[in-house]
Amino acid sequence: MALTQYELNLEPNLPEKFKKIAEERGECEETKAQTVEGFRQYITEHNDCNPHRLDDEYLIKFLRARSWKIPSSYNLMRNYYKFREQNLSYYEKVRPLDYKYIASTDIITVTPYRDQHGHRILIYRFGNWKPNEISIDVLFLVSIILLELGSLEPISQVVGGVGIYDLENLTLSQIVHLSPSYAQKMIALLVTSMPISTSALHIVNPNWAFKMAFKLFTPFLNAAMRERLFIHSDMESLHKHISPEHLPKRYGGFREEHIHNQWFDNMRDNEEVQNELKQLGYVF
Repeated sequence: MALTQYELNLEPNLPEKFKKIAEERGECEETKAQTVEGFRQYITEHNDCNPHRLDDEYLIKFLRARSWKIPSSYNLMRNYYKFREQNLSYYEKVRPLDYKYIASTDIITVTPYRDQHGHRILIYRFGNWKPNEISIDVLFLVSIILLELGSLEPISQVVGGVGIYDLENLTLSQIVHLSPSYAQKMIALLVTSMPISTSALHIVNPNWAFKMAFKLFTPFLNAAMRERLFIHSDMESLHKHISPEHLPKRYGGFREEHIHNQWFDNMRDNEEVQNELKQLGYVF
């Protein structure tokens, strides 16, 4: 069974299993330094993106997210900084630890174990969301923090992550708080504008409100993402993609529910992680 670990794995040397996956996705130790330098030059030659860092470690996560293809990695970086500029309120002077209370709502969570392919699993349980108590902006803010944390892990940089959208108990009163602009932002986070790839999106427990909500998102899904979107009418269908050994019991898995606030506690205690987030504008 997958190891339960609430700490980010920041070890730069990939385990052998993930080295092979990295190689399959274009990462080559012999040409790595040359490619990173080529990416750095590509950035400086173009004047429509000004990243706050150009060191190897930072550039590698963009390259890994786009299979070491420099033009695609640059487009991702450009999208990332454009998204930041358009949504500075989610970054500047934000205190991540002030949002620890979100953990107790069970709306957004990241499993402290990986699936059989090494993916982190980000779970949204929208039926638990009470819009009159927690704004949709807060949900976006917390989502961004979690994705920024995930992008620090070399393993996650290589294999990406998967998302589970649990629509159990989703109601019309929740859907009315969504809009095309928010749907576009959500797709930007998961698909086009973060330096970590989304390998698959799984929708579980679709109910009568699903079609209405889905119409908001479909215009912003590109062809590649449509191929990675799976709608499951039962858990056996989900298990074809994620083994029960790597799922909570509520999804037909073998895992106990985990301690949601542990991620915030470790962020509070990890100076290296805090330093990374401070460079993005966060405050501790």
